[in-house]
Amino acid sequence: MSDSAPREGGISVLVRGMRRNPEITEGIWLTLVLALLSTAGGSLVPIVVRAALDDGFASGDVDTALIARYVGIAALLMIVIAAAGYWSKVRIFTASERGLANLRVAAFRHVHDLSMLTQNTQRRGSLVSRVTSDVDQISQFLQFTGIMMIISIGQMLVATVVMAFLSWQLTLVVLISFVPLALSLRWLAGAMSRAYDRVRASVGEMLAVIAEPVVGAAVVRSYGIEDRTQHRVDVAVSANYRNNIRAQTITAGAFSAAILVGGIANAAVLAVGVWLGVLGELSVGTIVAFVFLVGLFTGPAQMATQVISEAQNAISSWRRVLDLLDTPADVVDPGPDGQRLPEGDLEARFEHVSFSYPEGPTVLADVDVTIQARQRVAVVGETGSGKTTFAKLLTRLMDPAEGRVVLGGVDIAQVPFDDLRRHVLMVPQEGFLFDATLGENLRYGSRTATDADLVDAVERLGLADWFAALPRGLDTRVGQRGESLSAGERQLVALVRSALADPAFLVLDEATSAVDPQTELRATRALDRLLQGRTSVTIAHRLSTAENADRVLVFDQGRLVEDGHHRDLVKAEGVYARLHASWVAQATLA
Repeated sequence: MSDSAPREGGISVLVRGMRRNPEITEGIWLTLVLALLSTAGGSLVPIVVRAALDDGFASGDVDTALIARYVGIAALLMIVIAAAGYWSKVRIFTASERGLANLRVAAFRHVHDLSMLTQNTQRRGSLVSRVTSDVDQISQFLQFTGIMMIISIGQMLVATVVMAFLSWQLTLVVLISFVPLALSLRWLAGAMSRAYDRVRASVGEMLAVIAEPVVGAAVVRSYGIEDRTQHRVDVAVSANYRNNIRAQTITAGAFSAAILVGGIANAAVLAVGVWLGVLGELSVGTIVAFVFLVGLFTGPAQMATQVISEAQNAISSWRRVLDLLDTPADVVDPGPDGQRLPEGDLEARFEHVSFSYPEGPTVLADVDVTIQARQRVAVVGETGSGKTTFAKLLTRLMDPAEGRVVLGGVDIAQVPFDDLRRHVLMVPQEGFLFDATLGENLRYGSRTATDADLVDAVERLGLADWFAALPRGLDTRVGQRGESLSAGERQLVALVRSALADPAFLVLDEATSAVDPQTELRATRALDRLLQGRTSVTIAHRLSTAENADRVLVFDQGRLVEDGHHRDLVKAEGVYARLHASWVAQATLA
């Protein structure tokens, strides 16, 4: 949501949230009946007290049997209140958790449905906070504040009706006492809403700032920027602290005002009640019962400020989650209605493809090229030339602004994601490994692979000697992000995982990490075996990759400027020849 966009009201957010996850309101009417039953029961107890006092002492003697009967009725009411309250809470807990679990899953999946371009425009911590802390805030509201609000409103309404039945004069006194607070609630709700919008936004910013140095701890230590990093974290934490204090100050002020108003109401009721009693218009039992009822009325009224505070916090969180879900997935999965890719070898074709980032310069301009099936293509160019964008468009991590990308005669925009990922696989510059065993990480290539399949894939890529040196084989723990393995070993795992996936088309961002000669030899040998019989496009950072390719595509300032074999391009003395000469010079110096 842009800063200039009109801010959506709280009621609208709640309605939209309930409609998106109808499980939350499943069976709500029975839940409300139970909640109101527990509320009504609490308001009837003062009537029993009044009857016990007025009837039990009516003759001047204590009628213990009658009082005992009324005590029994009060006890029965308390049991009904407790049972109805328990059942209503269990129901609302179950319904809200079911709905919020679905909301959390939907938010998580939508984050992955967003294109890399959209994800890169938002802080990762902010996205994580919407799936975690924001949904937790909604949960707290629905399960505690929400049911409290329902019970409180019901309790105030029933208490008002019963008070009016006992004494319209005292009821008027109570209502007049709360008029100033009631008139200020709209302003308080708006102030709290704005304050908690800032709180939830600062939580996302704080998580983002904290997550970055945790993930990049090695870089922080290597460059000695602990103080600078700590300063950024301190600034984010301080901003969140200030926003929370500002929001809680408004809440505390409103709560204190409600306590003051409640005290005034109690004092006024006692004063007027005693006066009416002296005049003979009210009995002692009525006055005592009214004191109980005033407590039932003023308690929820005092809690209203806390309820509004929690509600506005939850609404701010719900607004952020809904905004995330409403963010359009600019790379849309056509789903089961899409067109499947043909089995077997795949040819790729770029038909006058152009791409530019929002409000940015053109990254690729009018690229028109065909990659033949089973051809090994190297893509080269200086940094910023467009070669990485070319690879992302080929794997549909982004969509072109103009033109189209065709695989096997099918526009990839029409191919379901599951089918596209089965046929086309991108191996990033550094394969991400999860904090699990080697075997579990390899199975991301094939979920149904057995241990024997994993070992066979390792051996097919000529990596049996490396695998034999691992301390526990497939049960070796790789650590967070694979940090228990070297950079070169993580590349080997990525290659084995790709072999298990068995795609027809491979797109590789060749790793630039410095690895030892033995690991480089293993990786080169494994890659050569992996590419056999497949169409492949490799973003080449090393000279040998371009030399061994069937064909080299040369990009310069977003344009495909040269296309041919390494030998022919060197002789042409163009952009590739210049790059090649630079590579040779660097290799000589090394």
